Amino acid sequence: MRLSELSGKEIVNLYDGARMGIIGNSDLVIDENDGKIIYLLIPNKRMQFFLLNEKNFTEVPWDSIKKVGPDIVILEIDNQNSKKMWKF
Repeated sequence: MRLSELSGKEIVNLYDGARMGIIGNSDLVIDENDGKIIYLLIPNKRMQFFLLNEKNFTEVPWDSIKKVGPDIVILEIDNQNSKKMWKF
């Protein structure tokens, strides 16, 4: 699957059924040595505004992705333990 084919797919957490965002609005963290995807960074949609280009992201390990379908990406993370926020 090409990266362009992932764009526009909705991300849903199997753990709690929450909609987490759209792949097109997300970023990928790729290991420079072997080219494998490590994390998916999903923007925190609860933010009402961004201050001086500061954005909050949820870090999702690529191993948490369970299924990529035609319109949706299903992943499974426990929001209490696996959620990390990054500020850029």
